[in-house]
Amino acid sequence: MNAPMQPLTILLVEDEPADAHLVKTALSENHILADLRQVIDGREALEYLRHQGPRFAAAPRPDLILLDLNMPRMDGRECLAALKRDPDLCNIPVVVLTTSDVERDVVSSYTLGAAGYITKPIDVLQFMAAIRDLGVYWFALVRLPQRK
Repeated sequence: MNAPMQPLTILLVEDEPADAHLVKTALSENHILADLRQVIDGREALEYLRHQGPRFAAAPRPDLILLDLNMPRMDGRECLAALKRDPDLCNIPVVVLTTSDVERDVVSSYTLGAAGYITKPIDVLQFMAAIRDLGVYWFALVRLPQRK
């Protein structure tokens, strides 16, 4: 895979520490050069993206958002809807990365504007492969808008 010259920024919206660690490990082991930032729910994701509060004042704009659906406070569906309604944020690609394989979640995610939907494999090796394939697609094949 041809990695970009500078790492792309990924915002991981994930409340489960084990899953977040697995994403970080998969990126590293698959040699995907990424600046991974993590928040724990949709509300925190919007605060990050809107630079609200001292913690997120200098947060870099992500090139890609990986979004879990099932989280406390504001779940992924609500967050995705809010992102796609916001003219400053609506063009950031969002890939849903979740344990749900329920068809209505897949359909609603795409209806709300998701760029992709990945059901988290239970098997660790399959999870690593899914992140590798995600990296190939988003980092080697897809052309993203240039940063401002």
